[in-house]
This record gives sequence, C-alpha cells and structure tokens, in this order.
Amino acid sequence: MVDIPIHSVGGQKVILDSDLAKLYEVTTKRLNEQVKRNERKFPRSFRFQLTEEQYEVLRSQNATSNKGSGGRRYLPYAFTEHGALQAANVLRSEKADAMSVYIINAFVQMRRELAISQEVLRRLAQIDKKLLEHDNTLEELVHHLIPLLEEPPPEEKPHIGFNP
Repeated sequence: MVDIPIHSVGGQKVILDSDLAKLYEVTTKRLNEQVKRNERKFPRSFRFQLTEEQYEVLRSQNATSNKGSGGRRYLPYAFTEHGALQAANVLRSEKADAMSVYIINAFVQMRRELAISQEVLRRLAQIDKKLLEHDNTLEELVHHLIPLLEEPPPEEKPHIGFNP
C-alpha cells in the first residue's frame, strides 16, 4: 500500500492529484485528463485547484520540487474524500475499483472511530461536571469544618474573692 499524505487546505482534508494518481497507479496527466472529461462529476466541493499561496505553503511544508526544475508546470488539484472516490469511478480500472472500496471502508472506519471518540468526550464532560459538583461540596464541607478544628477561646474564670 502506498503511503499517501493527506493535507489540510482551507480547513478541508485533501489529497493532491499527484498523490491520488500514485494511489490509483496512473499518471497524474491521465488522472487529470479523465477528471477533465467528466468535469460535471467534480463540483468544487470535490476538487479544486490550489492557489499559488496554498501551493507555496504545501511546498515549504513538504519540500516538493520547484517549478521550472523538472517539477510541476501548473498548480496541482486537490481532491476531497468525495473527489478521490469520484476519481476512482471515472478511471475505470481494476486498481481504481479496488481503491474506491478501500477508501469507502477507510472513511467508514474513521467515522466509526470518530463516533466512539465523541461518546468518550461526552462521557468525560459528564465526569468533569460531577467532579466539579464534588469539589464544590468538599469546599463547603471544609469551610464548615475549619471552625470546629480551631481551639476554642479560653473560658473566663469567674472572680472569686475580694475586689477592692
């Protein structure tokens, strides 16, 4: 299995066209050709071209090649999870079919784990709330007990005897 980096761009998790092409074992050129032929199947929420600034940030983070030195000649496309799956549908190859099933299973598993994580966070919030209630009760109890632990003031002894 190819280790494919998932990037965060504009608050979305995306896979670059070159990485997706590696995953599907096709050239980036072929991937983008097939996507272009089926453009109506790729709304902006599925695929978008990176801006120069976004690309520069990714290049600096990942040390990708510079333009003009054997690297990319155009800004890459970024595919969201839906776009990556749709790309498998338009490529129509055994590898793409297998990978689309793999992607679906991976996202199903990710969502399942996310749901479990959310339940754990909800439970931790309940425990935290209960602990705060207990803290307040203990603080109140300590506040009432402290006066009982202090030494009582000495009692005044009655004057017995002669007072001039």
